[in-house]
Amino acid sequence: MSDDAAVLVIVDGANVVGSVPDGWWRDRHGAAVRLRDALVPYATDGLPGLHGPVELVLVVEGAARGVASVAGVRVDSAPGSGDDLIAELAAAAAPERECVVVTADRGLRQRVEAYGARCVGPRTVRPLPPA
Repeated sequence: MSDDAAVLVIVDGANVVGSVPDGWWRDRHGAAVRLRDALVPYATDGLPGLHGPVELVLVVEGAARGVASVAGVRVDSAPGSGDDLIAELAAAAAPERECVVVTADRGLRQRVEAYGARCVGPRTVRPLPPA
């Protein structure tokens, strides 16, 4: 892995949005936009235990397709399954580049870990709101 290559962080948008029951199902596109905007600081600051800057890619699917990228967060709309696109991105990064995938999906975790990606849960980027 090159020392100057930022860690690639791939966020499973559907899984992370779905991790908090805040009414996201009423507006999937809007929920993806809110998640994208919440991710921006992580591009510079990094994730817990992972210093920034990092390259952040938010993968969206279904009704969330079409969310635009912003400075710090590239948004990729999956033409089909978001999991398939995430696995393709992780495979393309391996083994030259460190890759972290944000998801709680067990099946997806197994797929990307086979390429050498490390996985962290949704709370890494979307802490639970205060009770």
